[in-house]
Amino acid sequence: MYKILANTVFLGKDIHFLTECHSTNDLALGKIRTKEVAEGSIILTESQTKGRGQRGNRWWTEPGKNLTFSLVLQPYFLNATEQFDLNIVVSLAVKEILDEYVPGIVIKWPNDILHIEKGKLGGILIENIINHQGIEFSVVGIGLNINQEIKELPFATSLSSLTGSQMDKWEIFKLLIARIEKYYVSLKKGDRKRLRESYLSNLYRYGEWARYDDGEVFDGKIEGISPEGKLILEKRDGSLNLYGFKEVKYL
Repeated sequence: MYKILANTVFLGKDIHFLTECHSTNDLALGKIRTKEVAEGSIILTESQTKGRGQRGNRWWTEPGKNLTFSLVLQPYFLNATEQFDLNIVVSLAVKEILDEYVPGIVIKWPNDILHIEKGKLGGILIENIINHQGIEFSVVGIGLNINQEIKELPFATSLSSLTGSQMDKWEIFKLLIARIEKYYVSLKKGDRKRLRESYLSNLYRYGEWARYDDGEVFDGKIEGISPEGKLILEKRDGSLNLYGFKEVKYL
C-alpha cells in the first residue's frame, strides 16, 4: 500500500513501513545514526505504542486508524536559532490539507492542530541533530487523528468525526507530503517573511484577548512569534512577554 510517492520531487521516495513501533521519531533518529535514511525518507506505522509530544507528553493512537509518521529532512540552510521555521512550514501544510476536508482548522502554538470548536486533531514534534555548522538533520514527527472514534480523550476529535465519513488515509498522506515539500522548498529559497505571515494569520487566538497562566492567571493577546519561536504575549498593562514551550498555559 505505502509505495514511493509519485506526486513529489524528493520527499517520500523512500518509505519504511512498520505495522507497529514504539516511536517513529526514535526509529528515524536511530536510522539517521546508522545511515539507513536520507533527506526525504519517511518512517510510517499503523500503530505507535509510545508516541511522544512536546517535552515527553504521550501521543496515543488507535492502531490502523490514523496517520503517524516521521519525515527526515536536512535543512542545512537553517541555523539552530531558526529551527522553528520548520514548525511553521509543517503546520501550514497540515492545516491547509485538512482545510480541504473540513472548515475551522487552526494552528495552536507551538505544535498542535485544532478544530476551532471540537478540539485537537493532531500534533507535530520536530527533533533536530545540530552540529557546529547548524542543523544537520531534522526529524518531523506528525500524528493526525483520521478515522479514530474519540470518546476517551477530552478536547480531541478526528477528521472522520468532523466529516461524518471514513477518510482515505493514503490520499491524505500523499497530499500532505506534497504540500510539506512545497513549503519546505519555499523556506529554502528564503521566503520566510511570507510563511511567517501566513502562519500568524492561521494561529489560534492571534490578536485576541484571552486567559493564560504563567504561574499567575492573566489576560493576554498573542502579538506574534519571535525569530526563535517563542510566543509573544501582550498583557493588559501593555508589556510584551516571551514564552518558550511549557512556560505558559492556555485557559
